[in-house]
Amino acid sequence: MKQTPPTALPDWAYFLDVDGTLLEIAARPNEVNVPPELTMLLTHARSLCNGALAVVSGRAIGELDRLFSLPQLPAAGQHGLEIRDALGNLRRHNPPPEPLQEAVGRLGPLQNRHRGLLLEDKGATLAVHYRQAPALGSYLGRLLGQLTTTHPHLRLQPGKYVYELKPAGFDKGTAIAELMATPPFIGRLPVFIGDDLTDEHGFEEVNRMGGLSIKVGKGPTCAHYRLSDVHAVRNWLHGMTMKAEPN
Repeated sequence: MKQTPPTALPDWAYFLDVDGTLLEIAARPNEVNVPPELTMLLTHARSLCNGALAVVSGRAIGELDRLFSLPQLPAAGQHGLEIRDALGNLRRHNPPPEPLQEAVGRLGPLQNRHRGLLLEDKGATLAVHYRQAPALGSYLGRLLGQLTTTHPHLRLQPGKYVYELKPAGFDKGTAIAELMATPPFIGRLPVFIGDDLTDEHGFEEVNRMGGLSIKVGKGPTCAHYRLSDVHAVRNWLHGMTMKAEPN
């Protein structure tokens, strides 16, 4: 793996994971901090690349809008189950609710016994956060794995102290591919930056397209480049804005 990615250029297409990439991970998803300078950076960078910048997240699009206050920002939410393109067109895939309701029913009593366990029902996906109850990780993996056996159209996606149940056929790779087929992303070199196992699908798709895949932090990955942390990501994006400034 090449360690440092090349300088960001305004004629590329940017796809940015959120938690652990743009934002520091918090103990609970609703406790993340979005500094005003980050919103300004995203706005400026998007302007420089003529709108070809999107956030690609496990969070729902409504939650992304609440965090960044950028309702026109192209976005993929819930691992591609929601897509908003640069023209504001929104597509949602609504899977049958029964399997996730079954999961909530089975996990509810466990959450009552372990206050560090957090169930996050996003509508089309269910996230089970155990950052504050790490000893439950293996048990949760087995329990949720049983649900995917019962409901084979569901997939279990592990992440950093989180498991997500989501419909098969949707991931950050499919989200990037869908956005790349819409203006102003069409024909540009795709760049995807992410930090977690959930981002590996995105790295694979960008690699297939001949783009730049950038892993944030340590750990095995199929990404071709690496940045050390959230601050390094912001600095790398800031480098594009600085390069575009007149002398």
